Amino acid sequence: MNYIAGGFAVDPDLVDAVEATTAVVRGTVAPSELRDFFDTSFRVLSEVVAAQEAVIGGGAFGLYRGVSGGLIDLEVGFPVDRVVRPERGVIAGSLPGGRVARVVHLGGFDGLSTAWDRLRSWIDERDCLPGPVRWEVYHTRPAPDMDPADLRTELNWLVNAG
Repeated sequence: MNYIAGGFAVDPDLVDAVEATTAVVRGTVAPSELRDFFDTSFRVLSEVVAAQEAVIGGGAFGLYRGVSGGLIDLEVGFPVDRVVRPERGVIAGSLPGGRVARVVHLGGFDGLSTAWDRLRSWIDERDCLPGPVRWEVYHTRPAPDMDPADLRTELNWLVNAG
């Protein structure tokens, strides 16, 4: 994929996503608690997936189902090669298949809100209807000593043709 300054892929695109089996932790979280939720969830996910001998088949993700009362309904997880047994808050889930508007954000997580706004505008310009589900795939694992400019986050928004 080609990249330009400003933290975005050249253009968003419409793609056909294939449904994927996942292992997830689901929660309803205040925005101020997101970082801790992600950190705790990914730690337990890695342990449970390994203990059940499932194979991770892609990047970590965060799937957003909506906001209610200031709380975010989300799942964080990994695509896996089989359905996991519920254990320690980890449950089986899936990433949806279907038509998806997709763009890659380059840079720190603090720029994701702007990237989502840009993707929403792009969807509206094409007379598509954004669905209620959207997700981020984290292609770069964050580390305390890394440059946030090196992060690559794929944004996916399920859409219906208008």
